[in-house]
Amino acid sequence: MKIVVAHNRYREAQPSGENTIVDAEIAQLTAAGVQVLPFLRSSDEIPSMSKAAKALLPISPMYAPKAQADLSRLLTEHRPDVLHLHNPYPLLSPWVVRTAHKHGVPVVQTVHNYRQVCSSGLYFRDGVICQDCRGRTLGVPAVVHRCYRGSRAQSALMATTLAVHRGTWKSVDRFIALTSAVADHLRDYGIPDSRIVVKPNGIPDPGTPAPLGQGFLFLGRLSPEKGLGLLLEAWRRHPDGALGPLRVAGDGELRPMVEAAAAERADVTFLGPLDRAGVRSALAASAVVLATSTWHDVLPTVIIEALASGRPVLGTALGGIPYLVGADTPREPAGTGPAESASAPAPPSPGGPGRVGGLAGPGSASGVASALPAGVLVGEAGWVVPPEPAALAAALPLAAAGAAALAAPARARYERVFHPDVVTKQLLAVYAGLARP
Repeated sequence: MKIVVAHNRYREAQPSGENTIVDAEIAQLTAAGVQVLPFLRSSDEIPSMSKAAKALLPISPMYAPKAQADLSRLLTEHRPDVLHLHNPYPLLSPWVVRTAHKHGVPVVQTVHNYRQVCSSGLYFRDGVICQDCRGRTLGVPAVVHRCYRGSRAQSALMATTLAVHRGTWKSVDRFIALTSAVADHLRDYGIPDSRIVVKPNGIPDPGTPAPLGQGFLFLGRLSPEKGLGLLLEAWRRHPDGALGPLRVAGDGELRPMVEAAAAERADVTFLGPLDRAGVRSALAASAVVLATSTWHDVLPTVIIEALASGRPVLGTALGGIPYLVGADTPREPAGTGPAESASAPAPPSPGGPGRVGGLAGPGSASGVASALPAGVLVGEAGWVVPPEPAALAAALPLAAAGAAALAAPARARYERVFHPDVVTKQLLAVYAGLARP
């Protein structure tokens, strides 16, 4: 099988889980015997472009002529079975879908964000969830609020691009939704179920989990939408040291907030940005990983890393987080239709999904009190709560007490749903269903 993988890499100075996942997927496909033809561009190329090329940049999200010519040559020479698209912006353009179809090559796209509708791709603006452009022919609110790169002109171009390419996106042969929340988003956009496959990302197996550590770990970009303010407000509702240590790793604009919290409380430690060895060490030292996003986070890779390391997760009930921890019951959707579980059937285990409002029924995990705080949902591999300080504060001691009971189920969920062997097999099946004879 011969597959073109098309992706506009994000700048290396801007850490990108999407770049990491694309690289890993190429490696996994190659190891499975697939001939991968990378068709990659990088936003790092922009500063070194010629003046003529830079002059065309404003229109490249809508139509990138050089990328189409290069892709046409690649398709003519190699006659691939499928083109698999990830991020097309700004140097590839969604026009690559049309170019592939012109050559008779079916297209798969992995949907990493909400940019079919939202110019920023986040459904998040000014610190709150925003869906003002949902259902509009042209995303005028994105222009008014400068949602794309803080520029009204660039936002106007992106909003126009999304309008122009609505038909392009709807011609994609198969969409890979990373979670059931993304599948809901695509249905709301008008994509039929028959063209949506829920397939999460996978990460390499780190091996047998280390013995459970102590306390909590927040690992990620220190930015408002990741919910750091929410976490610290909830943490302060408990006496210093009552929950064990809180370790915060990462970097970003909210670094001063974390440094101030670490200076204020003995139970908060700021680890700064970590390399891979540092991440493994931080995971080993902790018992629970936190994913407190206040936006509809599509697929926080840190959650999969946590499960692979046998660490349950406490997160907010937004975006793909409930799916990842196996608590994918009706939730606050990402501007979409009703939520439906898309997890693989779980084997019998002590922890299935359980909702509260009084007593948890069969869904409460062993070692976890049967009476749960209002709003807490127990999943196979963790807990989700509304993105509110009181709800998160109530769940923190529950997670601290229940971590040991969910450690083994967390690892089991990784092995069943997110292991590279599992997700690569799913991806190959998607390709096989589309490949031309």
